[in-house]
Amino acid sequence: MTDVPWSVRGGDLILSVRLTPKSSRDEIGGVDRLADGKMVLKVRVRALPQDGEANEALIRLFAKALHIPLASVRIEAGASGRVKTLSLAGDPEALQAALSSLSQRS
Repeated sequence: MTDVPWSVRGGDLILSVRLTPKSSRDEIGGVDRLADGKMVLKVRVRALPQDGEANEALIRLFAKALHIPLASVRIEAGASGRVKTLSLAGDPEALQAALSSLSQRS
């Protein structure tokens, strides 16, 4: 089992996140292990979990934090739940380095 919530698949980085909507601020937090052992990156957004608002805020947050286009961030699974799988298009090594840095700031 890996200690990071991301892996490389093809040319994309696949990332597991646990999203908390209705937060006081938008932020990418640290890494956490769920009860089932799955590693996730904790993310909080101010947006409400209705009409896709929280998902849109999640995509915008990662695009801005990783300096990649909005179209490079896609929710692959879990759109209606708190635990989501994101697909990030770009240089996997650069994305991993950026995520590692972001996840250690919390």
